[in-house]
Amino acid sequence: MLYLNEEFRQAWKQQDPFAVVETLQGEVYRQLEARKTLRFELNGKGFFVKIHRGVGWLEIVENLIRLRMPVLGAENEWQAIAHLEQQGIGTMHTVAYGKRGSNPAAQQSFIVTEELANMVSLEDFCMGWDKSPPAFSLKRALVHKLADISRRMHQSGMNHRDYYLCHFLLDLSKGEPSADNLDLYLIDLHRSQLRKSTPKRWVIKDLSGLYFSALDIGLSDRDLLRFVRIYTGLPLKQALKQFDWLWQPLMKKAAKLQARTERKGSEIK
Repeated sequence: MLYLNEEFRQAWKQQDPFAVVETLQGEVYRQLEARKTLRFELNGKGFFVKIHRGVGWLEIVENLIRLRMPVLGAENEWQAIAHLEQQGIGTMHTVAYGKRGSNPAAQQSFIVTEELANMVSLEDFCMGWDKSPPAFSLKRALVHKLADISRRMHQSGMNHRDYYLCHFLLDLSKGEPSADNLDLYLIDLHRSQLRKSTPKRWVIKDLSGLYFSALDIGLSDRDLLRFVRIYTGLPLKQALKQFDWLWQPLMKKAAKLQARTERKGSEIK
């Protein structure tokens, strides 16, 4: 499988794209034995490439023993980006993608996406809100936006698996963010999953992660209830009753994440 947009088709003409990506020069963001993420430039524009070199049978077996589907390469991200675009949810834009090899443990793949410039992660944007709250209209609009994205993603059969504020980028290119100027882009999709419908356990995992990452930004009970109402699309009382399978497990899982984070923090100190 190989896809190149016109710009990359011309730039890599008569070359092996799998060999070309290994020679790209730029800023390395992540370097593992089986995976590499790098920012590079072409024709004066910024791009990111993720190179996957095969995870090996050991990782595949370990994931299967834990009843987890192993991530074999860039295909997850390729499919997830296309899916989110179909749902009208902001995300990265793919300009090149390749996959080769029938052996799942040694499969080679890569994906190139346009750089999302002039962005800030929601984690950084919301930092300090507990001590210096934003305008009420901005916080309300942000809660509404996150709930709507979460609802559309889950209803379409996709779950993220790393669903935290840091994986939402806020566009700053149109000026200071406000209630009427909130363009969000969901990134880091390599572990996402697509099905006909999203299982409850993965809905709980996604939303508990999002809630955990927002614990320290000063959200009120009203903010949380607004999220519930928008996410379910139901009147609040009905939402709390009909989705009772979600709320308590979500809180418990978020509390476990917080305890684990605090424990790791104390160990580092």
